[in-house]
Amino acid sequence: MSFLARLALGVFCLLAAGRAATPQSEGTIQSRSFPSAHLGKDLAYLLYLPPGFDATGTTRYPVVYLLHGRGDKLTAWTTIKPELDRMIAEGRIPAVIAIMPDAPSSRRAGYYIDSQFTGTDKLPAGEPVESAFTLDLVAHVDVTYPTKTDRLSRVVAGYSMGGYGALRYALVHPELFGAAIVLSPAVYFPLPPPDSSTREFGAFGRGAQLFDDAIYTAKNYPAVIPAFVATGLPLVMFIAVGDDERALADPAQASHDLDYEAHTLYNHIRRVPGITSELRVINGPHDWATWRPTFIEGAEYVFAKLPPRAAAQR
Repeated sequence: MSFLARLALGVFCLLAAGRAATPQSEGTIQSRSFPSAHLGKDLAYLLYLPPGFDATGTTRYPVVYLLHGRGDKLTAWTTIKPELDRMIAEGRIPAVIAIMPDAPSSRRAGYYIDSQFTGTDKLPAGEPVESAFTLDLVAHVDVTYPTKTDRLSRVVAGYSMGGYGALRYALVHPELFGAAIVLSPAVYFPLPPPDSSTREFGAFGRGAQLFDDAIYTAKNYPAVIPAFVATGLPLVMFIAVGDDERALADPAQASHDLDYEAHTLYNHIRRVPGITSELRVINGPHDWATWRPTFIEGAEYVFAKLPPRAAAQR
C-alpha cells in the first residue's frame, strides 16, 4: 500500500473513531402553556423531549410528570436534565417525554389538591389544582404530543410538597398513572405538626379557615387507599428520603420528621394489594443531594417494575 493510501486510510479511521465517540444528541427543554378550564387561566409547564426525539410523530413516548416542591417553580426540575439524558442514552430507562408544570396556587403551597379555601385579606383563595392537573393537563399533553396514553406509560414524580402530590395522584387517579416516585414527601399522619406549611396558606382550608382537620384527613393517604384497592389496578411506587431531613425542634413531634413519616408511609403502602413498592433512605438533607440520586434510582426502579401494558385493562 502506498504512503498516500496509508495516510488516507489513517485519516478515515480517525474520522470514523471521532464519529463513534461523539455523544448522542441531548434532550431539549421548551417553555409551554395552555388554557386550563378548571383554573380559568393559562397553566405553564416545561416540556422535555428526549435525545433523538422523533419529530415525525410516528414514535410514541411514555410520559413522566414532575411536580416541584413548596415555594419552588417549574424550573426546579431542570436540574435533572443531564441525568434524564444519560439514563435514556444508556438504555437504563426508555426515551420519555417529561412535563414540569408550574404550581403557583396558594402562594406556591397548594399541595396539588382542589382547595376549598375562599381567601382572606392577606391570602388568596385556593384553586382546583388537582382537577387542572389530572383533567386539563394530562388531556392537553396527550393531544399535543406523541405520547403513549395508557396508564402504565405515565409516571408521576415529586419531591416534598410534590411528593405529596405524586402520592395522591397515584392513589386517587390510578386510571391515569401506573407508577409514582415519591421523594421526601411532605405527608403527615394523622395530622401535620403545628409549624407545617400545610396549615399556613389555605390549601387544606375551608371558607376563610386556613386549615380543616377533616379535609386533611379525608385527602390523606390512609383515607384513599381503600378506594384504590377497589380498582384492582397495579401500581409501582418508589419512596425515598434523606437521613438528614430537618428534625422538628419539639421532641414530642419527632414522629413528624420526614424520615419518620416516610417510613410510616412505606409501611402502609407495602401492605396494599396491587402495589409493588420500595423504600430508600440515603445520606442526605431535604434538597437535591437527596432527590437527584433517588430520582435516578426511582426512575430505573419503576420502569423495570411496571407490568406489561395489557395489565392496564384490568
